[in-house]
Amino acid sequence: MRQAGRAPLSLALIDARNHTLHLFGQYQRALEADQLAVPLLATVNPPLWELGHVAWFQERWIGRNLQRARGVHCDPLQARLASIEPNADRWWDSDQVAHDTRWSLDLPGVDSCRAYLLDTLESTLELLDKAGDDDDALYFYRLCLFHEDMHAEAFGYMAQTLGLPLDKPLQGAFTPQPMTLREPLLVPATTWQMGSADGAGFSFDNERAMHAINVPEFEIDAQPVTWAQYVEFVADGGYDRQELWQPEGWHWLQGLAASEGRRGPRYVEQIGVGSGAVLQTRFGQTMRMQGSQPAMHMSWWEADAWCRWAGRRLPAEVEWEVAAHTAARRGFFWGNVWEWMGTTFRPYPGFVPDPYRTYSAPWFGTHKVLRGASFATRARMKHPKYRNFYLPGRDDIFCGFRSCAV
Repeated sequence: MRQAGRAPLSLALIDARNHTLHLFGQYQRALEADQLAVPLLATVNPPLWELGHVAWFQERWIGRNLQRARGVHCDPLQARLASIEPNADRWWDSDQVAHDTRWSLDLPGVDSCRAYLLDTLESTLELLDKAGDDDDALYFYRLCLFHEDMHAEAFGYMAQTLGLPLDKPLQGAFTPQPMTLREPLLVPATTWQMGSADGAGFSFDNERAMHAINVPEFEIDAQPVTWAQYVEFVADGGYDRQELWQPEGWHWLQGLAASEGRRGPRYVEQIGVGSGAVLQTRFGQTMRMQGSQPAMHMSWWEADAWCRWAGRRLPAEVEWEVAAHTAARRGFFWGNVWEWMGTTFRPYPGFVPDPYRTYSAPWFGTHKVLRGASFATRARMKHPKYRNFYLPGRDDIFCGFRSCAV
């Protein structure tokens, strides 16, 4: 989809909107009695806010953007057209509407929000039909498609946080698959072109500019760490041994131990040190995890502590990317869970922010990088150059990790 033309983009935008509405329907079904009310949590948005924001973003960068055909050369400070919803900016502009205030907004009802989604999509498709064929002309259509796909995954991990049940098709799709355990892979030294090239279709600003990195030989796990491997860490007192944790990570863990009694990953109700059984809550239902499934809902701190315990380390971004491109035929498997990197999220040399200025730049230096994708990521979003990023304490997303030899 990064190179998609107008016809496949049109179909993908329709598919994304249908998927968004289907996911929102899960919230309606589960929270109808509570009028879609959810608790104020740092990792959750009100469902109606999330729904409207998706449409607002698309209208902001396409329907209201007089310079949409300029792509990355668009001036983000230009005057823009008025929204078809007079209060759209006051409700759904994520740069201006502080997170904790979203619960007290006078948001419109479900029917009005759905109408806004349909009207903005119709406008987008009409404009796309008249757009040019070059990367600049299609840039914002691709960006808005991927933005909506990101929020679809957010609907998924928010449902997990809230313990909302999903229908059977989604429950099946939102389940990590067991893996065949393979020996770690030795990847030969190379000079790698890191980042995405200009003129090769769509790329996010944090993937640019392309630059060469000399990568020494390294050994990397063929798949993410499994529950069977993680249980050993827990059984060996991993959550009680301060020497295995970075100081900030130990402080994070002690805060959770005091507030929640946590001595294991998020959503885990039981880890059988003798049996190896892991019971984890999945969308409100307690399920037994298979030992060959990827261990999931670990923070960066937990991933780093496991690696220290195992005498290994988290991969550098460039190592993961080299392996994803060159070692797939040898068994390098990714796409089940997002994978924490040892790398702090920083700009590549020559970084220039795209018109959506707050996508990457505000988070450099504080967030950690995750690579790959999860079972909840739309297939068109999965790309070995894509850089996801979260604060190291986040464990609500569908994340795991793999390790490298020290």
